[in-house]
Amino acid sequence: MTQETIFGRILSGEIPCDEVYSDKHCLAFRDIQPQAPVHILIIPRKNIHKLSDATEQDQELLGHLLLVASKVAHQEGLEDWRTVINSGEKAGQTVFHLHIHVLGGRVLQWPPG
Repeated sequence: MTQETIFGRILSGEIPCDEVYSDKHCLAFRDIQPQAPVHILIIPRKNIHKLSDATEQDQELLGHLLLVASKVAHQEGLEDWRTVINSGEKAGQTVFHLHIHVLGGRVLQWPPG
């Protein structure tokens, strides 16, 4: 069962999203508060609270999520993009369901924050 977060509610269909990709392992959709012209979130269907909670059994899923990030970036016409995974509150994670941000469409500065 998916923990009750906004992402869990999106996965259950309770909250709609602007979907850009979906398969049996994950869902990708546009962020409602984009930080770049292209800002996609990729969430696993399996509830993993944060990256540091992933186990060796999640290895294949984690690799799949990164491949989907690349696929979605190309689908969105990006040549260059940034992927971000915040793990924990002090790292900026606000929704405690593992997710990958795909950001692009402008020059991204470093360091990010």
